[in-house]
Amino acid sequence: MGEVLSQSEIDNLLAALSAGELDVDKIQDNDEKPVKNYDFNRPAKFSKEHLRTLEIIYEHYSRLISTNLPVYLRKNVQVTVSSSETVAFSEFSNALSNPVILGIVNFQPLNGNIIMELSSNLGYAIIDRMLGGDGLPLDKTREFSEIELTIIQKMMVLFTQLMRDPWKNVLEISPMLSRIETNPQFAQVVAPTDMTAIVTLNVKIGDVEGYINICLPYFTLEDIMDKLNTKYWYSTMQENKDQNYEENIEALIRKVDIPVKAILGKSSISVSDFMGLQVGDCIRLDTKVDSEMDVYVGNIRKFTALPGANNDRYAVRVTTVVHEKE
Repeated sequence: MGEVLSQSEIDNLLAALSAGELDVDKIQDNDEKPVKNYDFNRPAKFSKEHLRTLEIIYEHYSRLISTNLPVYLRKNVQVTVSSSETVAFSEFSNALSNPVILGIVNFQPLNGNIIMELSSNLGYAIIDRMLGGDGLPLDKTREFSEIELTIIQKMMVLFTQLMRDPWKNVLEISPMLSRIETNPQFAQVVAPTDMTAIVTLNVKIGDVEGYINICLPYFTLEDIMDKLNTKYWYSTMQENKDQNYEENIEALIRKVDIPVKAILGKSSISVSDFMGLQVGDCIRLDTKVDSEMDVYVGNIRKFTALPGANNDRYAVRVTTVVHEKE
């Protein structure tokens, strides 16, 4: 449909024609259709709709990482989707640094693999935090040691498993981390000319900022390309019921490790007596052998129990549950 002129624009056009400022011969309808160049070396296999759907999937994935990663790092983590684009696999691999952290993920039940690239500064920060440091990257990059790669592998397994839920509206997947590569030459999962979709996640761990690149080859997603659209996404989306929400929260809480301690009794002695303790000395406690002990879960008194043994190990038998009011 052509452009509709307003009355004032029509009046101005007629005035310009009358004054000779506009040549009628130069006013011609342009019936030529616009020509768009097509690069056969970079076939457009991913549309904007496909990339938008992938962004929606990995926005959900970003929220899961932001929730689960602080459990391991004990530090604030912020993850957002930065961008998505289509590039040939050779362009992606040529842009990789060395050393690099690449997780090769088997994207079952789909054919082929995908690649997760974790920036080196984030890798060093995670390693430093897991080993008790402040979570700071190295000033100068170097090769990763075997121990460091083991720690990174644990995190990459977590990242892989968290992909299950975001993809549920498209396909039930069972991703599995096949291996970790630090040399880009050993991560050729598809032909160099094959097209891939790259979703970039911006990750901030404390004051350290980096990225995670998700490389999704067309070869891997070919069987579900018709499902990668927002219409299909929203039509298959199911609202979480309160019961399922409670079950998910309960499942997450059950994975948390909480220290449990049973207190046999208490005693007060002088510092000099304490410094002079030897093997075989006895300390008198304020409890009897047959009296109940207090059992603490974390710092909360939760149970009372009697001491005993089980398979040559010290044990306690819970006798009562202490409620909050008590």
